[in-house]
Amino acid sequence: MSAPVLETELGPVGSALEDAGLDATVANTLEGVVLFIAAFVVVYGLGRTVVLPVLSRTFDRRDLDEHAQKPLLLIGRFGVVFVAVAVAFGFADYGNFLVSMAGIAAAGALAVGLAMQNVIANFVAGVFIYTDKPFRIGDWIEWDGGEYAGVVEDISLRVTRVRTFDNELLTVPNGDLTGGVIKNPVDGEKLRLKFVFGIGYGDDIERASEIIVEEAERHPEIMDEPAPSVRLTELGDSDVGLQSRFWIPQPSRADVVRIRGEYVTSVKERFDEEGVDIPYPVRTLEGSLDLRDAERIASMAE
Repeated sequence: MSAPVLETELGPVGSALEDAGLDATVANTLEGVVLFIAAFVVVYGLGRTVVLPVLSRTFDRRDLDEHAQKPLLLIGRFGVVFVAVAVAFGFADYGNFLVSMAGIAAAGALAVGLAMQNVIANFVAGVFIYTDKPFRIGDWIEWDGGEYAGVVEDISLRVTRVRTFDNELLTVPNGDLTGGVIKNPVDGEKLRLKFVFGIGYGDDIERASEIIVEEAERHPEIMDEPAPSVRLTELGDSDVGLQSRFWIPQPSRADVVRIRGEYVTSVKERFDEEGVDIPYPVRTLEGSLDLRDAERIASMAE
């Protein structure tokens, strides 16, 4: 008779213990949530008020273009959120959950990485473009051995947009620009131009060289220092090649085309005035034609 009485007496006690355990679990859960939120808010707030402004000032000191700063600051914001979440998980003692999420994230990152190799490669190339600065927005660049050329309009982390001189917009993956040679003629404060003038074999080379240098010195947008120079560089089939070398300041493609055109025109006019010949190739064909029934063909033509 004592056993049933004992079960009856322990029943309420067990129920109370279960309720107490449930209350403790709820309390621990609520405490963890509060700690998670508090830690996340604190770390995120520090990141937004301290880390991101420091990044922005660093970019400004490095004279980084505004278009280049935007994606980098976006990455910084994602980094702040990630760190805040990681710290909050640890502070709330959600270690096991964080480890599980990290494993899932690693597996997902591996799958995404294999599927997006080209995108990631272009993304990394974009980062190198921002750090190495082989060109800036507004620069005139050439790549693929001069097959493509234009003015840079926009630089993002995946592609670069270039406007050609025929007003065509080229969207170029960053990997194509970092994987080969890029020519940037306007990166420096001055640019040397070269042009070969062909004169006849019977013309005075010394006088022609003087004319070439004089016209360079007369042009207001050709630099006096370094001084213009001329070198005999070619002995062609029908002419002697005199290569003119001169410098222009603050170059752009428009300046290059205009100044070179004006300079070459002025030299040509001086050559004409002083009798310096600019020969062109002449081909002489020798031989004979044997036309049968020439009289009949001539009569038909009449």
